[in-house]
Amino acid sequence: MQELLYLVHRFPYPPNKGDKIRSYHLLKHLAKYYRVHLGTFIDDEKDHEYLDKVKSLCGETCIVDLHPRTARLRSLAGFLYGQPLTLPYYRNAELQAWVNDILENRSLKHILVFSSGMAQYVGGAGSAKRIIDFVDIDSDKWMQYSATTGWPLSWIYRRESKLLLEYERCVARDFDSATFVSEAEADLFKQLSPEAADNITYYNNGVDAEYFSPLHSYTDPYPPGSTVLVFVGAMDYWANIDAVNWFARAIFPAVRAYRPGIEFYIVGARPTAAVMSLAALPGVTVTGAVPDVRPYLAHAFAAVAPLRIARGIQNKVLEAMAMEQTVIASPQALEGIGAHPGEELFVAKDESEFADKIISLLKMPGREIGRAARIRVLDDYSWKKSMERVDALLSQPKALRTGRPLHHELQHYFESNGK
Repeated sequence: MQELLYLVHRFPYPPNKGDKIRSYHLLKHLAKYYRVHLGTFIDDEKDHEYLDKVKSLCGETCIVDLHPRTARLRSLAGFLYGQPLTLPYYRNAELQAWVNDILENRSLKHILVFSSGMAQYVGGAGSAKRIIDFVDIDSDKWMQYSATTGWPLSWIYRRESKLLLEYERCVARDFDSATFVSEAEADLFKQLSPEAADNITYYNNGVDAEYFSPLHSYTDPYPPGSTVLVFVGAMDYWANIDAVNWFARAIFPAVRAYRPGIEFYIVGARPTAAVMSLAALPGVTVTGAVPDVRPYLAHAFAAVAPLRIARGIQNKVLEAMAMEQTVIASPQALEGIGAHPGEELFVAKDESEFADKIISLLKMPGREIGRAARIRVLDDYSWKKSMERVDALLSQPKALRTGRPLHHELQHYFESNGK
């Protein structure tokens, strides 16, 4: 069995949030065909209980505790060296030593790096074929953040966006292939990094449509007779926090004025204080972590995805579609998903459109759209189909290049930026 090095910025289990869903399914698939050596960070103490499960899929592992507060302080070194703060945030001597040992003593033909912050570990990887899964254009996400905050954070986020894009472009040139979460995301990065366009491709996120299925029986978690709008997502993630705040304060009151008894449930782990405060609003419930989100999707009237900050594919939208749920999403939440608005879900771009669409559905519920949504997921968003694209990349011969030797782009980046 061939050996493969897999570096992931966050422990790839449990698959309960966007990046961990993708990184776990990738690991599970790779483990069928390779002896996978995994290097990763744990940033949530609860994830330690899953160590044995993940290690059972791997050969050698290096799993390092990352304490977010300490990492944020460490990231400030980026200001001294003119680097994006992302790089020192994920820089770790123990993991680097382990990677160096793997590169020196294992017969590696393939290296797969998940997220830009982990590329720094394999700048001098020699002859192994290297694939970077950027997933999203993180630099663009920082630019979106900068537009929603005041100074000095807006300046810090703009700086991060500029420097991280420079680094992303460097990595895309240097690696053999660079993948993104959707064709739209890949096409946008080709515009931002035209010199690396030939290296850039994508594979979609998938959905376990047998798990997220309306055919199972789910106990109703809502009070009897409730009409519920639901949002599902990790509630310590900035984009989700912004989304539910906007919906609860700017959209839901108009809906509730039309249907006084309607409820809005915010379902997801680790709600921040800002999210918890929404529970004081009429009709709003914040559940925190739940054992299973599927009952909340199955018994809701509709699922809402009012994201104003978004990149790539939103798993929360695909999972609701797989459950045959009616979804009302912002254009940002739909970006990267090849669904037909008005036929497989609904799109609303501002407060009035969201409220009007929900009220029109309350007048005339449309469950046919939910059935069409599931068909779209089954046709285009299976993990099997997505992993076929990964297999094709791994099986391609290593690119022959002229000009700079392989990995010199990254070495030059770090030399010119003070590492």
